[in-house]
Amino acid sequence: MADNAARDAAAEVVAQLRAAGHQAYFVGGCVRDLLLGRSPKDFDVATSALPDQVLTLFPKTFSVGAHFGVVLVSTGEIVTEVATFRNDGAYSDGRHPDAVQFSTSPEEDARRRDFTINGMMLDPASGAVLDTVGGKQDLNAGVIRAIGNPSDRFAEDNLRMLRAVRFAARFAFDLDPATEKAIERFAPEVKQVSRERVRDELTRMLSEGRARRAFELLDATGLLDQVLPEVVRLKGVAQPPQYHPEGDVWVHTLLLLDGLGAGCPPALAWAALLHDIGKPATFRVAPDRIRFDGHVEVGIRIAEDICRRLRFPNYDTEQILLLIGNHMRFADVRKMKESTLKRFFRLPHFDEHLALHRLDVLASHGSLELYDFARDRFETLPEEQVRPPLLLNGKDLIEAGYSPGPKFTQMLAMAEDAQLEGTIHTRDQALALIREHWPTSLS
Repeated sequence: MADNAARDAAAEVVAQLRAAGHQAYFVGGCVRDLLLGRSPKDFDVATSALPDQVLTLFPKTFSVGAHFGVVLVSTGEIVTEVATFRNDGAYSDGRHPDAVQFSTSPEEDARRRDFTINGMMLDPASGAVLDTVGGKQDLNAGVIRAIGNPSDRFAEDNLRMLRAVRFAARFAFDLDPATEKAIERFAPEVKQVSRERVRDELTRMLSEGRARRAFELLDATGLLDQVLPEVVRLKGVAQPPQYHPEGDVWVHTLLLLDGLGAGCPPALAWAALLHDIGKPATFRVAPDRIRFDGHVEVGIRIAEDICRRLRFPNYDTEQILLLIGNHMRFADVRKMKESTLKRFFRLPHFDEHLALHRLDVLASHGSLELYDFARDRFETLPEEQVRPPLLLNGKDLIEAGYSPGPKFTQMLAMAEDAQLEGTIHTRDQALALIREHWPTSLS
Protein backbone atom coordinates (compact mmCIF):
# COMPACT_ATOMS: atom_id res chain seq x y z
CA MET A 1 0.00 0.00 0.00
CA ALA A 2 1.03 3.59 -0.50
CA ASP A 3 2.30 5.75 2.33
CA ASN A 4 -1.08 6.63 3.87
CA ALA A 5 0.24 9.68 5.72
CA ALA A 6 1.78 11.17 2.57
CA ARG A 7 -1.37 10.41 0.59
CA ASP A 8 -3.62 11.89 3.26
CA ALA A 9 -1.50 15.05 3.45
CA ALA A 10 -1.57 15.48 -0.33
CA ALA A 11 -5.33 14.79 -0.43
CA GLU A 12 -5.86 17.49 2.18
CA VAL A 13 -3.85 19.93 0.06
CA VAL A 14 -6.09 19.08 -2.92
CA ALA A 15 -9.22 19.52 -0.80
CA GLN A 16 -8.13 22.96 0.46
CA LEU A 17 -7.22 24.14 -3.03
CA ARG A 18 -10.62 23.03 -4.32
CA ALA A 19 -12.40 24.63 -1.40
CA ALA A 20 -10.74 27.90 -2.40
CA GLY A 21 -12.16 27.55 -5.91
CA HIS A 22 -9.15 26.09 -7.72
CA GLN A 23 -8.76 22.90 -9.72
CA ALA A 24 -6.36 20.40 -8.14
CA TYR A 25 -5.33 16.79 -8.72
CA PHE A 26 -2.72 14.21 -7.86
CA VAL A 27 -0.38 14.13 -10.84
CA GLY A 28 2.47 12.20 -12.43
CA GLY A 29 4.28 9.21 -10.99
CA CYS A 30 1.99 8.75 -7.99
CA VAL A 31 -1.03 8.32 -10.29
CA ARG A 32 0.88 5.87 -12.46
CA ASP A 33 1.99 3.84 -9.44
CA LEU A 34 -1.47 3.79 -7.87
CA LEU A 35 -2.96 2.47 -11.11
CA LEU A 36 -0.23 -0.19 -11.22
CA GLY A 37 -0.96 -1.21 -7.63
CA ARG A 38 2.43 0.06 -6.46
CA SER A 39 3.29 2.25 -3.48
CA PRO A 40 4.20 5.79 -4.58
CA LYS A 41 7.27 7.29 -2.95
CA ASP A 42 5.61 10.67 -2.83
CA PHE A 43 2.49 12.50 -3.99
CA ASP A 44 2.61 15.55 -6.22
CA VAL A 45 -0.26 17.96 -6.82
CA ALA A 46 -1.08 20.00 -9.93
CA THR A 47 -3.42 22.96 -9.64
CA SER A 48 -4.85 25.95 -11.45
CA ALA A 49 -3.89 28.14 -8.46
CA LEU A 50 -1.00 30.52 -9.09
CA PRO A 51 2.11 30.21 -6.91
CA ASP A 52 1.24 33.34 -4.92
CA GLN A 53 -2.21 31.93 -4.24
CA VAL A 54 -0.73 28.66 -3.01
CA LEU A 55 1.73 30.54 -0.79
CA THR A 56 -1.13 32.55 0.71
CA LEU A 57 -3.53 29.65 1.18
CA PHE A 58 -1.28 27.42 3.30
CA PRO A 59 0.41 28.51 6.54
CA LYS A 60 3.74 26.74 6.00
CA THR A 61 5.11 26.85 2.47
CA PHE A 62 8.44 27.07 0.68
CA SER A 63 8.86 28.65 -2.72
CA VAL A 64 11.47 26.47 -4.43
CA GLY A 65 10.65 27.20 -8.04
CA ALA A 66 8.07 29.95 -8.27
CA HIS A 67 9.32 30.81 -11.76
CA PHE A 68 8.23 27.31 -12.79
CA GLY A 69 5.15 27.38 -10.57
CA VAL A 70 6.43 25.00 -7.88
CA VAL A 71 5.67 25.48 -4.18
CA LEU A 72 6.29 23.05 -1.32
CA VAL A 73 3.47 22.77 1.21
CA SER A 74 4.41 21.43 4.64
CA THR A 75 1.90 19.49 6.71
CA GLY A 76 3.59 18.40 9.89
CA GLU A 77 6.61 16.40 8.80
CA ILE A 78 5.22 15.73 5.32
CA VAL A 79 6.01 18.01 2.37
CA THR A 80 3.83 17.98 -0.75
CA GLU A 81 5.01 19.51 -4.02
CA VAL A 82 2.34 21.70 -5.60
CA ALA A 83 2.80 22.88 -9.20
CA THR A 84 0.66 25.31 -11.14
CA PHE A 85 -0.71 24.13 -14.49
CA ARG A 86 1.55 25.53 -17.21
CA ASN A 87 2.80 25.24 -20.74
CA ASP A 88 6.48 25.57 -21.50
CA GLY A 89 8.38 27.60 -24.05
CA ALA A 90 11.57 26.55 -25.78
CA TYR A 91 14.27 24.58 -23.90
CA SER A 92 17.51 26.09 -25.18
CA ASP A 93 19.64 24.37 -22.53
CA GLY A 94 18.14 20.91 -23.04
CA ARG A 95 16.83 20.87 -19.49
CA HIS A 96 14.82 23.94 -18.41
CA PRO A 97 12.19 25.89 -20.36
CA ASP A 98 13.35 29.41 -21.22
CA ALA A 99 9.95 30.66 -20.14
CA VAL A 100 6.71 29.22 -18.80
CA GLN A 101 3.15 30.39 -19.08
CA PHE A 102 0.75 29.48 -16.32
CA SER A 103 -2.52 27.91 -17.37
CA THR A 104 -5.91 26.94 -16.00
CA SER A 105 -6.07 23.86 -18.21
CA PRO A 106 -5.03 20.45 -16.85
CA GLU A 107 -5.07 19.15 -20.43
CA GLU A 108 -2.50 21.77 -21.43
CA ASP A 109 -0.34 20.91 -18.42
CA ALA A 110 -0.41 17.20 -19.28
CA ARG A 111 0.80 17.86 -22.83
CA ARG A 112 4.11 19.35 -21.66
CA ARG A 113 5.01 16.29 -19.53
CA ASP A 114 7.37 13.49 -20.59
CA PHE A 115 5.56 10.17 -21.03
CA THR A 116 1.91 9.23 -21.28
CA ILE A 117 2.06 7.04 -18.19
CA ASN A 118 3.25 10.10 -16.23
CA GLY A 119 0.72 12.50 -17.75
CA MET A 120 -2.41 11.39 -15.91
CA MET A 121 -4.16 13.17 -13.05
CA LEU A 122 -6.35 11.76 -10.30
CA ASP A 123 -9.07 13.17 -8.07
CA PRO A 124 -8.22 11.71 -4.63
CA ALA A 125 -11.78 12.26 -3.39
CA SER A 126 -13.58 10.33 -6.14
CA GLY A 127 -10.75 8.24 -7.56
CA ALA A 128 -11.60 9.50 -11.06
CA VAL A 129 -8.65 9.62 -13.45
CA LEU A 130 -8.23 12.51 -15.88
CA ASP A 131 -6.32 11.06 -18.83
CA THR A 132 -6.00 13.23 -21.92
CA VAL A 133 -2.77 11.67 -23.24
CA GLY A 134 -3.61 7.93 -23.43
CA GLY A 135 -1.70 6.99 -20.29
CA LYS A 136 -4.12 4.31 -19.10
CA GLN A 137 -4.04 2.60 -22.48
CA ASP A 138 -0.24 2.55 -22.48
CA LEU A 139 -0.15 1.31 -18.89
CA ASN A 140 -2.40 -1.58 -19.86
CA ALA A 141 -0.35 -2.28 -22.98
CA GLY A 142 3.00 -2.00 -21.19
CA VAL A 143 4.37 0.80 -23.37
CA ILE A 144 6.61 3.79 -22.66
CA ARG A 145 5.47 6.47 -25.10
CA ALA A 146 6.52 10.10 -25.21
CA ILE A 147 3.66 12.58 -25.10
CA GLY A 148 3.15 14.22 -28.48
CA ASN A 149 6.20 14.35 -30.74
CA PRO A 150 8.97 12.35 -29.03
CA SER A 151 11.67 14.42 -30.72
CA ASP A 152 10.21 17.55 -29.10
CA ARG A 153 10.11 15.91 -25.68
CA PHE A 154 13.75 14.79 -25.87
CA ALA A 155 14.93 18.10 -27.28
CA GLU A 156 13.29 19.82 -24.31
CA ASP A 157 15.06 17.67 -21.74
CA ASN A 158 17.77 15.29 -22.93
CA LEU A 159 17.63 13.34 -19.65
CA ARG A 160 14.22 12.03 -20.68
CA MET A 161 15.96 9.52 -22.94
CA LEU A 162 17.57 7.86 -19.94
CA ARG A 163 14.31 8.08 -18.01
CA ALA A 164 12.50 6.31 -20.85
CA VAL A 165 14.95 3.43 -20.59
CA ARG A 166 14.71 3.35 -16.81
CA PHE A 167 10.91 3.24 -16.82
CA ALA A 168 10.86 0.56 -19.51
CA ALA A 169 13.23 -1.57 -17.45
CA ARG A 170 11.58 -0.91 -14.09
CA PHE A 171 8.09 -1.83 -15.28
CA ALA A 172 9.17 -4.45 -17.85
CA PHE A 173 7.50 -2.33 -20.54
CA ASP A 174 8.43 -1.88 -24.19
CA LEU A 175 9.55 1.36 -25.75
CA ASP A 176 7.05 2.73 -28.25
CA PRO A 177 8.75 2.39 -31.69
CA ALA A 178 8.56 6.13 -32.47
CA THR A 179 9.90 6.95 -29.03
CA GLU A 180 12.74 4.45 -29.44
CA LYS A 181 13.67 5.82 -32.87
CA ALA A 182 13.78 9.34 -31.44
CA ILE A 183 16.11 8.16 -28.66
CA GLU A 184 18.42 6.57 -31.22
CA ARG A 185 18.44 9.83 -33.20
CA PHE A 186 18.97 12.09 -30.19
CA ALA A 187 21.35 9.77 -28.25
CA PRO A 188 24.45 11.98 -28.78
CA GLU A 189 22.58 14.87 -27.12
CA VAL A 190 22.65 13.03 -23.80
CA LYS A 191 26.17 14.40 -23.41
CA GLN A 192 24.56 17.79 -22.77
CA VAL A 193 23.03 16.46 -19.55
CA SER A 194 24.94 17.23 -16.37
CA ARG A 195 27.15 14.35 -15.31
CA GLU A 196 25.52 14.18 -11.90
CA ARG A 197 22.06 13.68 -13.44
CA VAL A 198 23.40 10.96 -15.74
CA ARG A 199 25.09 9.25 -12.78
CA ASP A 200 21.91 9.33 -10.73
CA GLU A 201 19.78 7.88 -13.53
CA LEU A 202 22.28 5.09 -14.16
CA THR A 203 22.43 4.35 -10.42
CA ARG A 204 18.66 4.03 -10.32
CA MET A 205 18.76 1.65 -13.28
CA LEU A 206 21.38 -0.46 -11.55
CA SER A 207 19.59 -0.62 -8.21
CA GLU A 208 15.90 -0.96 -9.11
CA GLY A 209 16.02 -4.70 -9.75
CA ARG A 210 16.05 -4.81 -13.57
CA ALA A 211 19.57 -3.68 -14.33
CA ARG A 212 20.16 -6.17 -17.13
CA ARG A 213 17.10 -5.02 -19.06
CA ALA A 214 18.11 -1.39 -18.56
CA PHE A 215 21.59 -1.90 -19.95
CA GLU A 216 20.37 -3.96 -22.87
CA LEU A 217 18.06 -1.05 -23.75
CA LEU A 218 20.85 1.48 -23.26
CA ASP A 219 22.94 -0.54 -25.69
CA ALA A 220 20.16 -1.02 -28.22
CA THR A 221 19.31 2.69 -28.33
CA GLY A 222 22.93 3.88 -28.61
CA LEU A 223 22.82 5.63 -25.25
CA LEU A 224 25.36 3.28 -23.66
CA ASP A 225 28.03 4.28 -26.17
CA GLN A 226 27.44 7.91 -25.21
CA VAL A 227 27.44 7.60 -21.42
CA LEU A 228 29.66 4.55 -20.79
CA PRO A 229 31.69 3.69 -23.91
CA GLU A 230 34.03 1.62 -21.74
CA VAL A 231 31.19 -0.83 -21.07
CA VAL A 232 30.41 -1.18 -24.78
CA ARG A 233 34.00 -2.40 -25.27
CA LEU A 234 33.20 -5.50 -23.19
CA LYS A 235 31.21 -6.88 -26.13
CA GLY A 236 32.98 -9.57 -28.12
CA VAL A 237 35.88 -9.98 -25.66
CA ALA A 238 36.21 -13.76 -25.40
CA GLN A 239 36.96 -15.53 -22.13
CA PRO A 240 38.47 -18.96 -21.32
CA PRO A 241 35.52 -21.37 -21.58
CA GLN A 242 36.74 -23.56 -18.73
CA TYR A 243 36.13 -20.66 -16.34
CA HIS A 244 33.50 -18.72 -18.28
CA PRO A 245 31.22 -21.09 -20.17
CA GLU A 246 28.61 -18.33 -20.35
CA GLY A 247 30.39 -16.38 -23.09
CA ASP A 248 32.18 -13.08 -23.55
CA VAL A 249 32.75 -10.35 -20.97
CA TRP A 250 29.60 -8.45 -21.98
CA VAL A 251 27.40 -11.53 -21.51
CA HIS A 252 29.11 -12.24 -18.19
CA THR A 253 28.49 -8.67 -17.02
CA LEU A 254 24.83 -8.80 -18.05
CA LEU A 255 24.42 -11.98 -15.99
CA LEU A 256 25.82 -10.16 -12.95
CA LEU A 257 23.40 -7.30 -13.52
CA ASP A 258 20.59 -9.84 -13.77
CA GLY A 259 21.43 -10.96 -10.24
CA LEU A 260 21.21 -7.49 -8.68
CA GLY A 261 18.13 -7.23 -6.52
CA ALA A 262 16.02 -4.13 -6.04
CA GLY A 263 17.50 -1.87 -3.38
CA CYS A 264 21.03 -3.25 -3.66
CA PRO A 265 23.78 -0.86 -2.45
CA PRO A 266 24.79 1.52 -5.26
CA ALA A 267 28.52 0.82 -4.85
CA LEU A 268 27.91 -2.92 -5.21
CA ALA A 269 25.76 -2.34 -8.29
CA TRP A 270 28.42 -0.18 -9.96
CA ALA A 271 31.15 -2.68 -9.05
CA ALA A 272 29.09 -5.48 -10.63
CA LEU A 273 28.94 -3.42 -13.82
CA LEU A 274 32.62 -2.44 -13.81
CA HIS A 275 34.39 -5.36 -12.11
CA ASP A 276 35.86 -6.64 -15.40
CA ILE A 277 36.17 -3.27 -17.14
CA GLY A 278 39.93 -3.82 -17.48
CA LYS A 279 39.62 -7.03 -19.50
CA PRO A 280 39.37 -5.56 -23.02
CA ALA A 281 42.68 -3.71 -22.55
CA THR A 282 44.50 -6.77 -21.15
CA PHE A 283 43.12 -9.52 -23.41
CA ARG A 284 45.73 -11.90 -24.83
CA VAL A 285 45.75 -15.47 -26.11
CA ALA A 286 48.48 -17.40 -24.27
CA PRO A 287 49.64 -20.92 -25.26
CA ASP A 288 47.50 -22.46 -22.52
CA ARG A 289 44.40 -20.22 -22.57
CA ILE A 290 43.00 -16.70 -22.85
CA ARG A 291 44.49 -14.46 -20.19
CA PHE A 292 43.83 -10.99 -18.77
CA ASP A 293 47.07 -10.25 -16.92
CA GLY A 294 46.73 -7.20 -14.68
CA HIS A 295 43.08 -6.63 -15.56
CA VAL A 296 42.23 -5.73 -11.98
CA GLU A 297 44.81 -2.93 -11.78
CA VAL A 298 43.83 -1.63 -15.22
CA GLY A 299 40.17 -1.91 -14.25
CA ILE A 300 40.72 0.19 -11.14
CA ARG A 301 42.21 2.98 -13.26
CA ILE A 302 39.37 2.86 -15.80
CA ALA A 303 36.72 2.74 -13.06
CA GLU A 304 38.35 5.66 -11.29
CA ASP A 305 38.18 7.67 -14.52
CA ILE A 306 34.48 6.80 -14.86
CA CYS A 307 33.75 7.76 -11.25
CA ARG A 308 35.58 11.05 -11.69
CA ARG A 309 33.80 11.77 -14.96
CA LEU A 310 30.39 11.10 -13.39
CA ARG A 311 31.37 13.08 -10.28
CA PHE A 312 30.79 10.38 -7.70
CA PRO A 313 31.30 11.40 -4.08
CA ASN A 314 34.68 10.27 -2.79
CA TYR A 315 33.24 7.69 -0.40
CA ASP A 316 31.30 5.99 -3.22
CA THR A 317 34.35 6.00 -5.48
CA GLU A 318 36.51 4.48 -2.75
CA GLN A 319 34.08 1.62 -2.15
CA ILE A 320 33.58 0.90 -5.86
CA LEU A 321 37.34 0.75 -6.39
CA LEU A 322 37.82 -1.44 -3.31
CA LEU A 323 35.22 -3.89 -4.59
CA ILE A 324 36.83 -4.04 -8.03
CA GLY A 325 40.35 -4.21 -6.60
CA ASN A 326 39.61 -7.16 -4.33
CA HIS A 327 37.16 -9.23 -6.35
CA MET A 328 39.84 -11.70 -7.54
CA ARG A 329 41.24 -12.31 -4.06
CA PHE A 330 38.58 -14.89 -3.26
CA ALA A 331 40.47 -17.34 -5.48
CA ASP A 332 43.12 -17.53 -2.73
CA VAL A 333 40.84 -17.35 0.29
CA ARG A 334 41.46 -20.97 1.38
CA LYS A 335 45.24 -20.52 1.13
CA MET A 336 45.43 -17.21 3.01
CA LYS A 337 47.29 -17.01 6.29
CA GLU A 338 44.98 -16.35 9.22
CA SER A 339 46.30 -12.80 9.52
CA THR A 340 45.73 -12.13 5.79
CA LEU A 341 42.21 -13.53 5.96
CA LYS A 342 41.33 -11.39 8.96
CA ARG A 343 42.70 -8.29 7.26
CA PHE A 344 40.62 -9.21 4.22
CA PHE A 345 37.53 -9.34 6.42
CA ARG A 346 38.35 -5.83 7.67
CA LEU A 347 37.59 -4.28 4.29
CA PRO A 348 34.74 -1.75 4.60
CA HIS A 349 31.35 -3.37 3.99
CA PHE A 350 32.84 -6.82 3.51
CA ASP A 351 29.33 -8.15 2.98
CA GLU A 352 29.37 -6.29 -0.35
CA HIS A 353 32.63 -8.03 -1.32
CA LEU A 354 30.97 -11.36 -0.56
CA ALA A 355 27.92 -10.38 -2.57
CA LEU A 356 30.02 -9.36 -5.58
CA HIS A 357 31.96 -12.63 -5.48
CA ARG A 358 28.73 -14.60 -5.33
CA LEU A 359 27.33 -12.71 -8.34
CA ASP A 360 30.61 -13.22 -10.22
CA VAL A 361 30.61 -16.96 -9.59
CA LEU A 362 26.94 -17.48 -10.42
CA ALA A 363 27.51 -15.62 -13.70
CA SER A 364 30.38 -17.93 -14.67
CA HIS A 365 31.31 -21.43 -13.50
CA GLY A 366 28.72 -21.53 -10.71
CA SER A 367 30.82 -23.08 -7.92
CA LEU A 368 30.11 -21.40 -4.58
CA GLU A 369 32.72 -23.38 -2.64
CA LEU A 370 35.01 -20.40 -1.96
CA TYR A 371 32.08 -18.11 -1.29
CA ASP A 372 30.65 -20.51 1.29
CA PHE A 373 34.05 -20.86 2.96
CA ALA A 374 34.61 -17.10 3.15
CA ARG A 375 31.07 -16.36 4.30
CA ASP A 376 31.16 -19.01 7.02
CA ARG A 377 34.51 -17.80 8.36
CA PHE A 378 33.40 -14.15 8.18
CA GLU A 379 30.17 -14.86 10.05
CA THR A 380 31.69 -17.10 12.72
CA LEU A 381 34.95 -15.30 13.53
CA PRO A 382 34.41 -13.15 16.64
CA GLU A 383 34.97 -9.44 16.09
CA GLU A 384 37.61 -9.35 18.84
CA GLN A 385 39.67 -11.83 16.83
CA VAL A 386 39.33 -9.89 13.58
CA ARG A 387 40.07 -6.51 15.18
CA PRO A 388 41.79 -7.24 18.50
CA PRO A 389 43.21 -4.34 20.54
CA LEU A 390 46.82 -3.88 19.39
CA LEU A 391 49.51 -5.22 21.68
CA LEU A 392 52.05 -2.58 20.65
CA ASN A 393 52.12 0.99 19.40
CA GLY A 394 54.84 3.46 18.46
CA LYS A 395 55.19 4.74 22.00
CA ASP A 396 55.92 1.19 23.21
CA LEU A 397 58.72 0.90 20.65
CA ILE A 398 60.28 4.19 21.73
CA GLU A 399 60.14 3.13 25.38
CA ALA A 400 61.82 -0.13 24.35
CA GLY A 401 64.76 1.89 22.98
CA TYR A 402 63.95 2.17 19.28
CA SER A 403 64.32 5.43 17.37
CA PRO A 404 61.26 6.50 15.37
CA GLY A 405 61.53 5.87 11.65
CA PRO A 406 60.04 4.06 8.65
CA LYS A 407 60.79 0.67 10.20
CA PHE A 408 58.14 1.30 12.84
CA THR A 409 55.48 0.43 10.25
CA GLN A 410 57.14 -2.93 9.54
CA MET A 411 57.65 -3.66 13.23
CA LEU A 412 54.07 -2.94 14.20
CA ALA A 413 52.74 -4.89 11.20
CA MET A 414 54.83 -7.92 12.17
CA ALA A 415 53.53 -7.78 15.73
CA GLU A 416 49.96 -7.43 14.57
CA ASP A 417 50.29 -10.31 12.09
CA ALA A 418 51.59 -12.57 14.84
CA GLN A 419 48.75 -11.48 17.07
CA LEU A 420 46.20 -12.24 14.33
CA GLU A 421 47.85 -15.60 13.72
CA GLY A 422 47.45 -16.36 17.41
CA THR A 423 51.18 -16.98 18.02
CA ILE A 424 51.52 -14.11 20.52
CA HIS A 425 49.05 -12.85 23.09
CA THR A 426 50.79 -10.29 25.32
CA ARG A 427 52.76 -7.05 25.05
CA ASP A 428 55.90 -8.76 26.34
CA GLN A 429 55.62 -11.48 23.66
CA ALA A 430 55.20 -8.79 21.03
CA LEU A 431 58.32 -6.92 22.22
CA ALA A 432 60.29 -10.15 22.30
CA LEU A 433 59.31 -10.83 18.69
CA ILE A 434 60.41 -7.33 17.65
CA ARG A 435 63.75 -7.64 19.45
CA GLU A 436 64.35 -10.99 17.75
CA HIS A 437 64.15 -9.36 14.32
CA TRP A 438 65.38 -5.86 15.19
CA PRO A 439 67.93 -5.91 18.01
CA THR A 440 67.86 -2.55 19.78
CA SER A 441 71.56 -1.91 19.14
CA LEU A 442 70.98 -2.15 15.36
CA SER A 443 67.84 -0.06 15.18
